[in-house]
Amino acid sequence: MFETKIAKDLLSIQAVFLRPETPFIWASGIKSPIYCDNRLTLTAPAVRTDVEEALAETIRRNYPEVEVLMGTSTAGIAHAAITAHLMNLPMGYVRSGAKDHGRGNQIEGKLEKGQKVVVVEDLISTAGSVIEVVQVLREAGAEVLGIVSIYTYGMKKGLERMAQANVKNISLTNFDTVVQVAAEEGYIKHEDVARLFKFRDNPSDESWIGA
Repeated sequence: MFETKIAKDLLSIQAVFLRPETPFIWASGIKSPIYCDNRLTLTAPAVRTDVEEALAETIRRNYPEVEVLMGTSTAGIAHAAITAHLMNLPMGYVRSGAKDHGRGNQIEGKLEKGQKVVVVEDLISTAGSVIEVVQVLREAGAEVLGIVSIYTYGMKKGLERMAQANVKNISLTNFDTVVQVAAEEGYIKHEDVARLFKFRDNPSDESWIGA
């Protein structure tokens, strides 16, 4: 529903940046033709409005029973907070690990057992970190309805992990849409599209670089 509009927004502020000729290197060591930094949406008010309103509408449509939004630490926190404000819902977030002081919380904000939760994430690649958040919430007694995210790569590993964890994700936009829009609007050459999809299908295979 929002795929093309949000793709255009992210490209316009370089929150998604495509550079197939000189790849980025991810923390994992993988060479990538694409870099995504959705934190930039927070400093672009018009895009931020589009994103947060789209998140709110996506949650209303797909998870109408939601009672609490929980952001992922750290990138999902601001988006969860703004979206929760738009929806008049409680909000909290899940730390990457329990605090080593005070009450030792890993979940920040009030969460009652049995409450229906939607997790708000900014970006999903292999889905490892967001699934950890889902598991923490489930262990605390929450009913996790699903995840909403701004952008997903649609990588096989991420899709398999979410299926194994029995959790669905709905993203505002995705790798395929961003690549198509980027080609149409001149951010990349049309002949780069096949190379980019080759990367998406197997990020560890670097043959796309010389393709």
